[in-house]
Amino acid sequence: MARLPNDEIIARIEAALYSSGRPLSLDEIIRASGIESKDKVKKLLSELINKTQVVFKALEIAKLEDGTYVFQLKPIYNPIVKRFSNKPQISNSVLKTLSYIAFEQPVTTRRLLEIRGSKVYHHLKELQEEDFINFKSSGRIKVYTTTSKFNSYFGINDLKSLKKTLLLNPKELDKKNT
Repeated sequence: MARLPNDEIIARIEAALYSSGRPLSLDEIIRASGIESKDKVKKLLSELINKTQVVFKALEIAKLEDGTYVFQLKPIYNPIVKRFSNKPQISNSVLKTLSYIAFEQPVTTRRLLEIRGSKVYHHLKELQEEDFINFKSSGRIKVYTTTSKFNSYFGINDLKSLKKTLLLNPKELDKKNT
């Protein structure tokens, strides 16, 4: 294989992070880079992160707690993007059902029906098609939980700490984010 110039390696890393729509492991980034040197990829990735911090104000390449990397909008800008973005892939009502499942899991169909109403059946079908939830049957009872795709897609490493964050009152949450 011909030696790739650093600019090409960086471009490949950028392309992989941008297009994936999810966090990537270092091994995935190495495969995308077109080279096999872990040290060189780490060095170029670090340079790319530094350049991104200088050039972009609302975007970042973040290293998550699990060691994966993601190209994302800085969380502080989420409210602005919501006003201007196209229709989300998942409707707000389906997201509410998903958030309830994530928070209360494991949760039964009966409980979801009590909280979310009869449209929950449509929500559950859509969430299963997206592979954000799965269920186990215990007789006639279905018990729902979130999947690893849900965790990866939403950048969640630890559901317990997510629950604690969701339970914080807004003033405490503001302090934590500043």
